[in-house]
Amino acid sequence: MTPLNVLLIGSGGREHALAWAISASPLLGKLFCAPGNPGIARHASCVAIDIADHAAVVAFCRDNAIGFVVVGPEAPLVAGIADDLRAAGIKVFGPSKAAAQLEGSKGFTKDFCAEFAIPTGAYGRFTDKAAALSYARAKGAPIVIKADGLAAGKGVTVAMTLDEAIAAIDDIFAGQFGAAECVIEEFLDGEEASFFALCDGEHAVALTAAQDHKRVGDGDTGPNTGGMGAYSPAPIVTDAVAERVMAEIIRPTVAGMAKRGTPFKGVLFAGLMIGRNGPKLIEYNVRFGDPECQVMMLRLKDDILTLLLASADGTLDRVSVRWRNDTALSVVMATKGYPGSYGKGSEIRNLEAAGAGDDIEIFHAGTALKDGKLVANGGRVLNVAALGKDAAQAQRRAYEAVDRIDWPDGFCRRDIGWRAIQGR
Repeated sequence: MTPLNVLLIGSGGREHALAWAISASPLLGKLFCAPGNPGIARHASCVAIDIADHAAVVAFCRDNAIGFVVVGPEAPLVAGIADDLRAAGIKVFGPSKAAAQLEGSKGFTKDFCAEFAIPTGAYGRFTDKAAALSYARAKGAPIVIKADGLAAGKGVTVAMTLDEAIAAIDDIFAGQFGAAECVIEEFLDGEEASFFALCDGEHAVALTAAQDHKRVGDGDTGPNTGGMGAYSPAPIVTDAVAERVMAEIIRPTVAGMAKRGTPFKGVLFAGLMIGRNGPKLIEYNVRFGDPECQVMMLRLKDDILTLLLASADGTLDRVSVRWRNDTALSVVMATKGYPGSYGKGSEIRNLEAAGAGDDIEIFHAGTALKDGKLVANGGRVLNVAALGKDAAQAQRRAYEAVDRIDWPDGFCRRDIGWRAIQGR
């Protein structure tokens, strides 16, 4: 087979993990990443393309004989980059604009679940603030308030009091998250998990489950973030639970999207609540999770590029996926102040020494080079990931690496993986 030139779209920790995994593929020719980051530059040629300029992306692909494009983040997918690439005859991993509504609109997904009997919480959709407030008051707390569109993981409030719910609704209708539309959902009891499946429009293949820590503080306290750490596998997702997720959530979604004429090709990321009555869908994402992707790539035994190509080619029925029995755990190091306001430009030192060792990988999420020095350039900046025979060993290795990093302006949670370690 002729070596395949690949363009990876994105610049975060998820994309660094994908670049790390794709770079090991025997199918690979050249790997490019737009725009990339200093960590990704170790595995790929980073190119300064505006990924919102789809014509520029297509032109780059033609000029560099790109045979396959892997889209990392959700925003380009919701904006239709996969459609424009396919229209230009360029193979791409990722759903169409129509199919990406599963993440792009929470209201769309809730209506879809209602139509195809996919288990999820009761809900209401609102474009009128007074109606939203009335609905929230009638239902009472706890209750979940979501901005309808993309909000980089920050548009969801699990309101434990009515005052919190009202404040969240006020924020949404003040335009804090873009369009003034919200979804108000039933609060679901149970344990959250992230479940991933590759889809090719007709078939779906289960990947694995992970658990993300959304709250900024130890003990799952403080505001929601884009994710402060993750581990895989998630003990709550037993083989029996995984089969229920595939049978009751993933396969009906693939069939329903095909029936609507908007087949889903890419990775479905099901955010689940697993309670006494089994798994329910909290929300869908249409790309790999971040920071879940980082721990998944550490555990994956098979060639990621082969799997992504099977999704794009409609041949997932011909592949299987194997995983290491080890646990992978990743700790997010963030800039002090995150998820609120934070500064940029603080220097990060000793990363090479911290990442030394076969069981450690440090993925860059928000870094830049300035005058030859590595600096923080975002809220979530590093993913310090480790493999271990169990969650306790993976956690110990990850925090040993964290403690070797010299970054006074950074912080992290110190309890990533606590549920798995305590057997909860």
